[in-house]
Amino acid sequence: MLKGSNNLRGVNLYMRNRRTVRVIAIILALIMALTILFGVISSLAARAQVTQRQIDNLRDQQRAVQQQRREAQAHINSINFERLGAVAQKSVLDDRIMLTQQEIDLINETIDTLVELIAEKRAEVFAAESRENAQLQRFRRRVRDMEENGVITYLDIIFSSTNFSDLLARIDFVRDIMRADETLYNNLTAARVETQEAQARLEKTMHEAEEERVQLELREAELEVQLEEANELIRQIEADLEAANELYEQRLAEEREVQAEINRMVEQQRREEEARRAAEAAARAAGRNVEGGGGPVQGTGTLVWPVPERNVVSSPFGTRMHPVHRVNRFHAGIDIPAPTGTNVIAADGGRVIVSQHSPSYGHYIVINHGNGRTTLYAHLSSRAVSVGQLVTQGQVIGRVGSTGISTGPHLHFEVSQNGTRVNPLNFFSGWTRRGW
Repeated sequence: MLKGSNNLRGVNLYMRNRRTVRVIAIILALIMALTILFGVISSLAARAQVTQRQIDNLRDQQRAVQQQRREAQAHINSINFERLGAVAQKSVLDDRIMLTQQEIDLINETIDTLVELIAEKRAEVFAAESRENAQLQRFRRRVRDMEENGVITYLDIIFSSTNFSDLLARIDFVRDIMRADETLYNNLTAARVETQEAQARLEKTMHEAEEERVQLELREAELEVQLEEANELIRQIEADLEAANELYEQRLAEEREVQAEINRMVEQQRREEEARRAAEAAARAAGRNVEGGGGPVQGTGTLVWPVPERNVVSSPFGTRMHPVHRVNRFHAGIDIPAPTGTNVIAADGGRVIVSQHSPSYGHYIVINHGNGRTTLYAHLSSRAVSVGQLVTQGQVIGRVGSTGISTGPHLHFEVSQNGTRVNPLNFFSGWTRRGW
């Protein structure tokens, strides 16, 4: 009898220990799973915060550009604008075009960033749904276990105790089961709420992206109107022979001034480089360590086509006949037609020595490639580099436009060698009238 009682107590103890171990295992598994999942969500949240700061920064830039564009439009609407000469009016219109293009670029960048954020939000939704499904499966297993093992009330467990010590142990055991069940239910509820919140954040971000796309379409439509307004002004000027001749003389004078400025900048950089080398040589002779000073401005020696998306030349280098007035005029570069906003890249690596606006060239950039060679990119709708900046071959430096004295969007591209403009097509083997 005593042996049977001992066996019964042993079985009860075994079952109790088994249940306790099972509960502990479930709790530990929950803790581990939640730790991992919270780590994932924290990582996603951190990335989202960085991306949101980027979006906020881009929108701040958009607001600044919008304000500048409103000021430019106010100038155009004013009486003073009407008193300006045609070339000066074109310059003001160019500024407005550049600001509109800048806003378009910022909107595109915002959309790209929002697309990245949408991908992150979708990952958050997937992670939240995975957590919810995992919690749901645990909850279902718990219910299934209760059904398979029979529903035993907590009072049955407590009142089946054999002694006071066993009673206390059973009370602790019941308390653990109740806590585990409550935790399981709370985790399932929290996972469902988190899924709903993640889905709401995703929908909000997608809505923001759609709003930006609407703004992009509006700005692109505005840009087309602004370009046509500027082109119409140039057509009016060129229709008048006297005004056209005056404009051509003004352009020739500006081209000479620009080339003189290019030569001056190249010479200045050459002298600075010589002084740097002399200082380094003197330092070495004195036994002092010399840190790298960046070396001379030096390109690869070869040029790549500055508008990769277009390989057609609408106006070659050299003397050409004016289409309206039938007068021979010299063209110092080549014209590459392309839609407004098309990327313009650096034909070779080097240092930017000019990045500004002029009445004739519009927004233009000049790069010094070393060994006496420079390239010029004119009539840009926007500029992406500044004076003193080092650029690599193929780097985007601006966008095609029609600023300055220009009829229709195109890139005016010049190459100078030792201070003299030369035919850019000499640097592109295999090029014909029809391209490559």
